[in-house]
Amino acid sequence: MAFRPYGLWKEVLHEMADTNDSRYKTGNPICDAVRFLCDASFAVLPADAARQLGEFEKNFWGGVRWFADKNIGWIDDSLAAAERLREEWRARCAHTPGPEPITQTPPPEGVG
Repeated sequence: MAFRPYGLWKEVLHEMADTNDSRYKTGNPICDAVRFLCDASFAVLPADAARQLGEFEKNFWGGVRWFADKNIGWIDDSLAAAERLREEWRARCAHTPGPEPITQTPPPEGVG
């Protein structure tokens, strides 16, 4: 017997239609199906295992959020430091004469 995702999708929609829970009737069938699958994935586990898994997932996503917040702060700090460096380089470039243009340099001996 081959696995057919469409068959699974039909089962999910059928099971959702049998419930009276308004969580699965928001008007967006994809979100409703994902919510139902998430709820069902916890419902098939024993209650204590489902709670432990839920706590683990909340801690995981809390860690991801913490890291994202830290990373956003690091990006803001880097952008501010980049502005300072850019200004420093512009100031240094304004006071330091650049190399003389190639057209003013005589060609090496034996060329031209």
